[in-house]
Amino acid sequence: MIPFPHDIFTEPADVDPDTLANLGPLTRLAGRWEAHKGVDINPKADAPERRVFIERIAFDAIDPQTNGPQLFYGLRYHIHITTKEEDITFHEQVGYWLWEPATGLILQTLAIPRGQVALASGQGKAGDDRFSLTATRGETQYGICSTAFLEYGFRTDSYRIDIAFDGEDAWSYEIRTMLAVHGRAEPFEHHDQNTLKRVGPAKPNPLMQIMARRAKSTPAKP
Repeated sequence: MIPFPHDIFTEPADVDPDTLANLGPLTRLAGRWEAHKGVDINPKADAPERRVFIERIAFDAIDPQTNGPQLFYGLRYHIHITTKEEDITFHEQVGYWLWEPATGLILQTLAIPRGQVALASGQGKAGDDRFSLTATRGETQYGICSTAFLEYGFRTDSYRIDIAFDGEDAWSYEIRTMLAVHGRAEPFEHHDQNTLKRVGPAKPNPLMQIMARRAKSTPAKP
């Protein structure tokens, strides 16, 4: 039985506009991050290739979002990766991290400019130092969608990301993506991992910034 209410239209009342105060397990992600020793292992024609990469990630708080009675707080993110050997972008990714306080649901949406999107899910609560999200090809709720060529040549069957925090200013991820590579009998585990350090603070979501500006411009009552 799906635990959803009969009324799918009425939005929650008295929503707290402060996203940074309501991100739960995602709280420590907000801000700017950088690392220079990420590791990527990807499939090539002759043998798997290991690359060390430079990664920068920005997580920006968005205003609270509703689906009728469902309420999410979240972060919009942008990942940009290069390598020491080349200035050209090695990897680019955008999307959202979302948390539903009422259920503990964590979501990651991701899109890459090679024709692939995914929606991964997991569970967490405020203060968690670790959590994991997964997505599976063929699922209509938390799945993976790719171009015809990627389905043919490098079909993505599953995706898993494990997050671990180290205090307030460092966190690590490990990503395992299982690929079915055309012409090869065995699946390939595309593996990425990195530890990032904070280089910029979290900023309030747009509504909170507007409210702060209005508060400053309102004359004090005598």
